Amino acid sequence: MSKRDYYEILQVTRESQEGEIKRAYRKLAFEYHPDRNPGDDEAEAKFKEAAEAYEVLRDPEKRSRYDRYGHEGMNGGGFSGFKSSEDIFGSFGDIFGDIFGFSQGQSGKRMQAGSDLRYNLTVSFRDAAKGTEVELTLPVTDTCEECDGSGAAPGSSPETCSHCGGRGSVVQSQGFFQISVPCPSCNGRGQVITNPCSACRGAGYVRKEKNLNVRIPAGVDNGSRLRLRGEGEAGLNGGPHGDLYVVITVQPDKVFKRQGQDLVLTTEITFVQAALGYKMSVQTLDEPVDMDIPKGTQSGEVFQLRGLGLPYLGSSHKGELLVEVKVKTPTNISAKQQELLEQFAALEEEKPMKKVKKLFKKAKDKVMGD
Repeated sequence: MSKRDYYEILQVTRESQEGEIKRAYRKLAFEYHPDRNPGDDEAEAKFKEAAEAYEVLRDPEKRSRYDRYGHEGMNGGGFSGFKSSEDIFGSFGDIFGDIFGFSQGQSGKRMQAGSDLRYNLTVSFRDAAKGTEVELTLPVTDTCEECDGSGAAPGSSPETCSHCGGRGSVVQSQGFFQISVPCPSCNGRGQVITNPCSACRGAGYVRKEKNLNVRIPAGVDNGSRLRLRGEGEAGLNGGPHGDLYVVITVQPDKVFKRQGQDLVLTTEITFVQAALGYKMSVQTLDEPVDMDIPKGTQSGEVFQLRGLGLPYLGSSHKGELLVEVKVKTPTNISAKQQELLEQFAALEEEKPMKKVKKLFKKAKDKVMGD
């Protein structure tokens, strides 16, 4: 008897994505589940047929081979269908757990990635601006070096669980349905340890302190997050380590304020310097630089010094140094200074009268000329 097309069985198209294929299979698995159709050989056959189609179409390599060669491409390809419903429950336990709302487990041997970790790091303003390297010490769960993560004492190895045959899961009846659940004898691992490692007591991992040298790039800001791949918790059953996220807090500086990648510096000059002009020395993150204050500078004016700000992350470009000038009014002056200021004030008062006389003369000359 010839097999039906897998796409036709699941009622999907050849362009369907993985999520759509999974939803289609879940629908059919629920409809033709043996416990919903007791004694119905046709329903059981369709249940197995749908599982076989899903097993092929969910796997990119098998699906590609099937698309090219059809059912012939599956011969000798490491897949020969399912012999029983129990095989299906063991392979797709996650699907049935989603459908029927019970916790379940596939094989306990499935690798699991380790958890990610977060480390809150406070750095000085200057270290954030220039970049630095810090050493971190953090507690982590890591693979036991004594047993290389197996949990068994050196020279021994875990044994296959006799209760589940190494699958890590068993099929149980939950009223009307059968579901795959973690094996109670091996806790879903598929193996039991008769001679546990003395270092980790059979767990396969230990708690320890890890020292890391972390490079803080120049230009980081509050909330900047550095990701260190593989420096998190150890994975289970040979799974990869998680990642470590270093979250930066930057301390404020006494001299500079920050606006993005620009630095803001506020400095004071005398009103004489503002009026006559002045060359002053300005602090930077490196060596001081000279800056010209032009004549007639007003209090609150801002001057830009390009390329003296903070570097942009991942770039050689830098922000600007913004120098805000505040004109300082003297509070204690000598008698001579007061005399000179009064003379200056008198000269300032004469200026408006001179302007009026000049305008009056222009108007008079115009009338006489007419």
